[in-house]
Amino acid sequence: MVAGRELSPGDVQATERLKRYWAEGEGAAKIRWGVPGDFDRCVAEVEKYMGPKAKGYCANLHHRATGAWPGHAPTEQAG
Repeated sequence: MVAGRELSPGDVQATERLKRYWAEGEGAAKIRWGVPGDFDRCVAEVEKYMGPKAKGYCANLHHRATGAWPGHAPTEQAG
């Protein structure tokens, strides 16, 4: 696999498995999506593996897990 590009069906499947892990699986349990600080917890967990690309990846995971971009989830909006 080359820097964020899936080159084979196996790469696509591996990428989707990681997204499910972080958005819905055991990784999601560590992050606790929808609880204040979820984006920062995601970055802290994921940057160990992705380095500076973690923030963008976590923004996409946040959207997948909560349906909203970081800072725009209903629990993050000022009332």
